[in-house]
Amino acid sequence: MHETIRTAFLNAALTAAACFAAGAQAQIAPPQPVTWELQVVRDGQQIDSFSGTTNVGQARTDTHHNKVKNRVGCADQPAGDIDLQRTLTISPTHASTDDITLAIDAQETLQEDSTRASPSGCKLPPVPRQVSASHPGLVLKPGEWGQWPIIESNPSLAYRVRASLGSATAAQ
Repeated sequence: MHETIRTAFLNAALTAAACFAAGAQAQIAPPQPVTWELQVVRDGQQIDSFSGTTNVGQARTDTHHNKVKNRVGCADQPAGDIDLQRTLTISPTHASTDDITLAIDAQETLQEDSTRASPSGCKLPPVPRQVSASHPGLVLKPGEWGQWPIIESNPSLAYRVRASLGSATAAQ
């Protein structure tokens, strides 16, 4: 008799646990993919772009390289290579039909436009400039462009960003 009651109690407990697990699983929504595009604008001209589809709560990091050869020295010879690299990490933190929020981290290596010269008048290579920027929550209307200014002048640098709800099959 006690064995039958104990077995019935265990079966009821297992059934309740299975129902709870099924209910909890049904309430967990699949990750929401966000398709985004980011344009890098320097002094009013687009110089680079990034795009992707990333699930809410995940991040994507991309690095672009632009190797520049400068003319240096008194003979004005090609030399002074600089790798102008740009690394962006984009993470959608919220997505709905009303708004999409992206966290963006950026590291840029820029080359100054002005030239430098030694005391004897020979060209010196430009000094690379490191820029880091972080936006914890850029809020965008789906499909509309937003702008995030990074540097105001010398040179000006801004990111144009748009995002929309993506498809689950395209998420990376």
